[in-house]
Amino acid sequence: MTNIKGGNKIRELYKRLRKKHGQPAGQWRLWCKRPKKLCEREEVIIGSILTQNTNWRNVAKAMEELKKQGRCSLVGIRQMGRNRARLGQMIRAAGFYNTKSKYLLEIAKFFEEIGGVKKAMRMDMADLRKMLLAQKGVGPETADSILNYALDMPSFVIDEYTRRIVRKEKISRSREYGFLKKLFEKNIKKDFAGYQDVHALIVIANKTKGKDRTNKT
Repeated sequence: MTNIKGGNKIRELYKRLRKKHGQPAGQWRLWCKRPKKLCEREEVIIGSILTQNTNWRNVAKAMEELKKQGRCSLVGIRQMGRNRARLGQMIRAAGFYNTKSKYLLEIAKFFEEIGGVKKAMRMDMADLRKMLLAQKGVGPETADSILNYALDMPSFVIDEYTRRIVRKEKISRSREYGFLKKLFEKNIKKDFAGYQDVHALIVIANKTKGKDRTNKT
């Protein structure tokens, strides 16, 4: 169908984005950092929950408050279990703070129960993905963000920015998550670092375009 043409377009797209934007910067300095410290991996996991349905500027404010309160870790989040309302206030800037505080506590509990981040990194990726998807507040995009950016596993992230560029570049007619995930994974070298960079550059390209358009009006 579109796999051969789409695959060529994906590879060409990556080359163009890399040439134009270079190494992902900004938020992506941490998310694409290799290797990461344990505390940085946990920060990415927390960020993957907070970033749902909001922009990164708001997430950064929430993360800064968590750091200020000494709670920007899975243990720090877990210890807030008896005071979810207070946790919600800490992350208020990220929006949907009552719901997200519940999701943060759930994901912190999940990692505690499986033995922590280091043990998770040694698990089978397919099994771990299923387990993540069974957690409240974790859909495919969040699960793949955790796997790829926090745990160094080759699981490509599909988000609205990816769908936008797929449409613009006429890579595929399908917008379905699973199909696009397989299409990107089939046509990029199976490597978590490459997956991180391609996805990050797609987001950066979309946001840069938005700024350019705003500046012209």
